[in-house]
Amino acid sequence: MKPRKTADLRELSDKELLAELKSVQETLARQRFQHALKQLQDTAYLRILRKDIARMKMILNKERNIIV
Repeated sequence: MKPRKTADLRELSDKELLAELKSVQETLARQRFQHALKQLQDTAYLRILRKDIARMKMILNKERNIIV
């Protein structure tokens, strides 16, 4: 999976962005669990998810003044 573009994330509404953030956080939790059980094939995916979460939080906090 490729990282999400910041421009694409900025086009989402606040509710959509918050829902997407929650979804990505849940995916990261599942992937970390699989990694702990040695079932994860692509460990680089964890890094992509963490960076996507950081992008979403940055947009919400700095540009839209929504504290997450």
